[in-house]
Amino acid sequence: MTGAGADASHVHLPVLFAQVMEALRVREDGTYLDGTFGRGGHARGVLQRLGTKGRLLLMDKDPEAIAMARAQFGADPRVAVRHGSFAQLAQWDATADGLDGVLLDLGVSSPQLDDAQRGFSFRADGPLDMRMDNAGGESAAQWLARADERDIADVLWNYGEERMSRRIARAIVAARQVAPIERTAQLAELIASVVGRGAQAIHPATRSFQAIRIFINRELDDLEAGLAAAHQRLRAGGRLAAISFHSLEDRIVKRFIAGHAKAPAGDRRLPVAPAFTPSLRALGGDIHADPAELAANPRSRSAVLRVAEKLGGGQP
Repeated sequence: MTGAGADASHVHLPVLFAQVMEALRVREDGTYLDGTFGRGGHARGVLQRLGTKGRLLLMDKDPEAIAMARAQFGADPRVAVRHGSFAQLAQWDATADGLDGVLLDLGVSSPQLDDAQRGFSFRADGPLDMRMDNAGGESAAQWLARADERDIADVLWNYGEERMSRRIARAIVAARQVAPIERTAQLAELIASVVGRGAQAIHPATRSFQAIRIFINRELDDLEAGLAAAHQRLRAGGRLAAISFHSLEDRIVKRFIAGHAKAPAGDRRLPVAPAFTPSLRALGGDIHADPAELAANPRSRSAVLRVAEKLGGGQP
């Protein structure tokens, strides 16, 4: 997620901004929910397209993002702000009357990556935290201090597709017996010593950091719950737009849309195929950044946008 700053003189468009605005097809009197406020770039674009009767609902797990949302938009009567995961969007009373669009810009935001004290990145040393909501829950350092070797290996493989997950887990368990693993640079160097730097394009700790972050924040569980909640709350004709940054996220979004748009493959063992009424219509396939955006923002290279429209006949 790459959002726009609060200072208008230093505004940077978020990832796939034009494509998201086209996908949401914002109506002046519509109600839209941005489940991942970040810096507010997409939210600002939606708000600029709303009239006086429109509504914009903003959510984020990160207390810092929510503070920014309230500072930027809290005085606007069209805007409501809620601290929490988009997985619970259907539990917010403000969504009860239905939504005309839902945006989920997945993964970690630029402010989170750029702040070494948040512990998401190994580019600069900082506390090994990785919590999107750092007001509660277990940090990455706390989890690594207690998890057994098999659990660590499973997380690295399942959420990072790290081929050397077992060796890395073994090294982590051995290293923590000597000293606690509490810093991002400490963990990154440990992983690099196991994997080796070689000639690979990405840092050897990239997949492991991604995996631990996803696990600590329950990102894939929240994504599945959030997609279901968005589907429940979207009105007929409403649009779902989801931006993914790695294959695990994109696979979940793609399968969710397909599962509500296409009848499942028939089973020849059944005499009659179960009835199926589509409740979503996929709008195009995977949408990527254009060359100009790629040149201006290298972080957009892995962004994939998928869009679907809620149909009137299906049940949530």
